[in-house]
Amino acid sequence: MAWQVGKTMVQDTNMSHLRYEATLLADEVTQQIDMRFQALERLSEMIGATEDASWISYQLRQNDSLLAWFEGIVVANRDGEIIADWPAIVGRVGLETAELEYFRMLRGIRRPYVSEPFVGRASGIPMVLVGVPRFTEQGTFDGFVAGVLNLDSGGIFSRLAKVRLGEKGYAGVATASGKVLYHPDTSLINGVVPSETFNPLLNLALDGWEGDGVGQLLNGEAALQSYAQIWPAGWVVGLYLPVDQAQLPLADFIRQLWWTWVVLVLLMFPLLWWMLGRVLAPLRHLEKQIGEVGLGHRESVSLATNMQELQQVASTFNRVEDERQLLLGNLQEREAFLDSVLNAAPQGMFVANMKGDITYMNPALLEMLGISIEVPMKIWLTQIHTDDIAGAKDMWLHSLRTGSDFVRQLRFLRSDKELLWLDIHARVVTLSQDGHTLGLVGVVKDITERREQEAIQRWEAEHDPLTGLLNRRGFERRLEEAFADFQKTSTPSALLLFDLDHFKPINDEGGHALGDEMLRRIAQVVAWEVRRSDHVARQGGDEFGVLLPSCTLAQARRIAESLRQSVSEISVTHEGKEYMVTLSIGVTTFDDIDTSVVDVLARADAGSYKAKEHGRDGVVVNMPNDDVMELFDQSK
Repeated sequence: MAWQVGKTMVQDTNMSHLRYEATLLADEVTQQIDMRFQALERLSEMIGATEDASWISYQLRQNDSLLAWFEGIVVANRDGEIIADWPAIVGRVGLETAELEYFRMLRGIRRPYVSEPFVGRASGIPMVLVGVPRFTEQGTFDGFVAGVLNLDSGGIFSRLAKVRLGEKGYAGVATASGKVLYHPDTSLINGVVPSETFNPLLNLALDGWEGDGVGQLLNGEAALQSYAQIWPAGWVVGLYLPVDQAQLPLADFIRQLWWTWVVLVLLMFPLLWWMLGRVLAPLRHLEKQIGEVGLGHRESVSLATNMQELQQVASTFNRVEDERQLLLGNLQEREAFLDSVLNAAPQGMFVANMKGDITYMNPALLEMLGISIEVPMKIWLTQIHTDDIAGAKDMWLHSLRTGSDFVRQLRFLRSDKELLWLDIHARVVTLSQDGHTLGLVGVVKDITERREQEAIQRWEAEHDPLTGLLNRRGFERRLEEAFADFQKTSTPSALLLFDLDHFKPINDEGGHALGDEMLRRIAQVVAWEVRRSDHVARQGGDEFGVLLPSCTLAQARRIAESLRQSVSEISVTHEGKEYMVTLSIGVTTFDDIDTSVVDVLARADAGSYKAKEHGRDGVVVNMPNDDVMELFDQSK
């Protein structure tokens, strides 16, 4: 507390001192500038409106006392040419200043002006020019009279060099344009002040602000800063005192106060320890009795003390313990009842906490999964099918976060390698009084047989029972899927449609059994000749179709010719007579003009009929916008 309060007081006191000192220095430098302006104006009046260099040099020598304030005096005519100086320096008379900043400012503002700092051509020393304009009798500009101030040794800043602000505090002066005029580090003179982001307070002061605050120095230290304006010269004077330096007296005081406090504590500690022990003795006795109640060594606590608060605590504890024992008995009865229900349940059941860990599985579930109760959860979780575990985990975490039901079907591989399909439904259990969530209770069903039956039904719905190939329904579904891919990604696909040439005599003469045998053999050969990714279908009777996904027209031609050749070698025999068939194949591919699979089927079907018209046993390519179908192979 002493440090916080003292730090604020010390900072306020030092800031007031800096503010006063900055104002005092600014007033003093302002007075120095005004006195130099006045002296130069009197000298300008003595010289008068003349360009007689001899007369002007004489007047300069007569005012030799001005050299106490300036390192040199110069006089320029209306064209900016130096026509006289004192003391005389070779090369200065005749110097042209018309293009220099201070000449243009004096001619423009027509009042006393202090120039921006510059480096002397002969001396190489940073300096400024304090000048006043000269006027003719008609009031026109007639040149200037100016004094040169050396920034290294000029007396105008001698007062600033004597400022003492502890060991590290200092004063500095800069122009409103951001050039350093005075700094204890002489290497910074005539340099540029730090950027706006580095020291915002200094940037405000360059814009004309007067005030104080805390900012950063070039070495990175925090410092108290105060700024005042030297208006006649357009300068800013700043005083800087590092915060550490300002708080040094307070730190010494706090250090002494700390040691005093430490000694006091060391002296009082034994007494306080003894007093605390006396006060806490009944409390320790109460703690011991509560521990004995927890271990079952006693039923209640009893204290012999006059402290009414501890007596109330003991009484409250005894009442709560009685209620706890009653609730514990009821809870044990309910747990025994629940265990009996779960153990007798024929369905698999489990209980999980809100962390997601399964804490109980009934015997029916353990038997269903083929695991023992000793197997850790992280072990049997690995037996969930790899394709199902990620989705099940995401749904499980979602149910824990939102309190929604967990409903999922997944595959589980028992230790005996039997694959089960499980249907799991878990629900969050919530107390009705305060809405507190206890965990989840789930039911697990073995639906393996049902899933297998559904898979068989799905296969039968889309496959031909005679050949095992896709039927029309299954073929059209895969055709729709391929067409959708083509519309989305322009994936090329080809379609082959054909029926059997000369098949009718086989049925008529050999009967349907012989015809079925021929169909089965053809189905085997066609399925063998196409790629694994292709889809072969018997659409009815002797009509067949082949869908070639991701297949170009050239590839489709080769596959069609291979099918035609292979099927032409198949034969069946009845009563000594051999029967053979050929294929009339129509080939096409998906095209951008197709609006549906109906267009593709119609085009392939037309190609098949064209092959029959050309004598059967051939392949015809039928593409959209083709005037003539291409019959590229035919065997008579």
